[in-house]
Amino acid sequence: MDKSGIFYFLLSVFFLASFFAHAQNQEEDPAFEEDAQLDLITDAPLTIDLDDDQISQPEQENKKKEKRKKNVYFGFKTKKGFTRSGYGNNMKIELFNYLKEYREPDPYVRDIYWFDFKTGRIRVGGKIDPKYGAILHGPYKVIQNDQTLEEGVFYIGAKHGRWTAYAKMHDYYILTDKKKYYKGWPRDSKVSYYDKERTKLREVIPIEHEKKEGSYFYFHENGLVAVQGQYQNDVKVGLWVEFYEYRRQRKREVQYASSPYDTEFKPYIVKEWDQTGQLIYDREEQDKQLTTRF
Repeated sequence: MDKSGIFYFLLSVFFLASFFAHAQNQEEDPAFEEDAQLDLITDAPLTIDLDDDQISQPEQENKKKEKRKKNVYFGFKTKKGFTRSGYGNNMKIELFNYLKEYREPDPYVRDIYWFDFKTGRIRVGGKIDPKYGAILHGPYKVIQNDQTLEEGVFYIGAKHGRWTAYAKMHDYYILTDKKKYYKGWPRDSKVSYYDKERTKLREVIPIEHEKKEGSYFYFHENGLVAVQGQYQNDVKVGLWVEFYEYRRQRKREVQYASSPYDTEFKPYIVKEWDQTGQLIYDREEQDKQLTTRF
C-alpha cells in the first residue's frame, strides 16, 4: 500500500470509529421512515432570489477578512464528516461538513441532504431526528484515487452555488456535469411575481437541463401556496395538492404516476373539499361503495 492509501485508510478508521461510536446502542427510531407524502407546509414564507450573484464557494465570502473562522460557513458552525465505500482502486471517500447545531431546512426544497449517524451514510430527504442525524452544510467532495469525482457546497442541507462532476475517460478525468443552485433551487428555474417590485411570488417552475425537475409551486396573491407538486423529467409525478386562500385549507388532491415513464397511468382526483372544509369527494370511499354494490 502506497503512502496515499495508508493515509486514507488511517483517516477512514478514525472517522468511522467516531461516527459508529455515536450510533452504537441506539434503538431504531420510526422517525427515519421515508415519508412519501408531500411536505404540505403552506404558511411558511418562501424566499428565493435566483438573480442573487452571491452563490460562490463559502471560502470566497470572507475573502476580505484576514482570517476566516475554522469550520464556519455562511455564519454557521460546522463539524467535519467522512465516509468511505468500496475497496482498493474503487474506494470512494466523501468529505463533508455538517451543522454543529440543528437548523430546520427549507420546507419548500425537495432534496435535503443529511448524515445518518446510525448507518454512517449520507441520505436525501425523509424525516430527520436531530438525535440521529445532522444537516450537511459547507464544502462537499467525493474523491477516488486522489481524483475529485464530485464537488460542491451545501447550505442547510440544500445544494448551493456551483456543483461539478467528473468521470474517468481512458487515462484521464473529464468534466461531465456542471450546475448552479441557489439554496436548493436550480439556477435555471423560472420565477414569476404578481408585482413589478418582485415582492409577491406567483409561480416557481424548477428547471434542470432545460426540463422541469423538482418542486413546483403556485401561490395565491396573499403569499399562501395555491398548488404544490413535483416534476420529474418534464412530467408531473406523485401527489399534487391544490389549496384555497385560507391557511392549510385543501381544495383538491390529484394523483399522478410515481414515474415519468409510466405512460399507462391516468391521473385521478383523490379527494376534494368545499370552501368550508367539508369533504365532497373521496375516491377510496367511492370505490368501496361500487365494490359493495357488485
